[in-house]
Amino acid sequence: MEPLTPGDFTQAEEPFALFSSWLDEAARSEPNDPTGMALSTVDAEGLPNVRMVLLKGHDRDGFVFYTNTQSQKGEELLGQGKAAALFHWKSLRRQVRIRGPVALVTDAEADAYFQSRARDSRIGAWASQQSRPLESRFALEKAVASYALKFGLGEIPRPPHWTGFRISPVYIEFWRDGAFRLHDRVVFRRPSATEPWTRARLYP
Repeated sequence: MEPLTPGDFTQAEEPFALFSSWLDEAARSEPNDPTGMALSTVDAEGLPNVRMVLLKGHDRDGFVFYTNTQSQKGEELLGQGKAAALFHWKSLRRQVRIRGPVALVTDAEADAYFQSRARDSRIGAWASQQSRPLESRFALEKAVASYALKFGLGEIPRPPHWTGFRISPVYIEFWRDGAFRLHDRVVFRRPSATEPWTRARLYP
């Protein structure tokens, strides 16, 4: 994907190269976590939840992040099969909104990413019963110590309940701040992840 310059963004024919360019700029300008995104899911009753996660991969197939499938977001992602995400780069005064169906990454992808994590983070993935009630901080630290002892200096396998999800976008909107709130907005839409994009400008 050839990156586009920021001034060209309203003329982009497809969104992925544009996103890559904006993310590269954010990596240089954001003081912390340029890959941070607000991830929205819905429960069985349609009540939304939102939280910050980190983007761990992106290409023309979609946007990848990792989590415990037994957590609240994991259960909602598996149950409803759809999500939305928002990147807000305050230093650049830009936002990107993403919506689409979600699917699990392959075991090979999840294994490779898990092994790239710091050892303590891999132990933490085993120790944390994410989203479930925790009686005390000590209980968590005890679980971490127990798994550290179990694995010793050996390999730490990926927990069966820990994997990645990929949002295959059908909607990507780029927003750039404008004077007097006359912002620039460009949206890309497609009926499904296998069909071509259409592009439109939106009123701010």
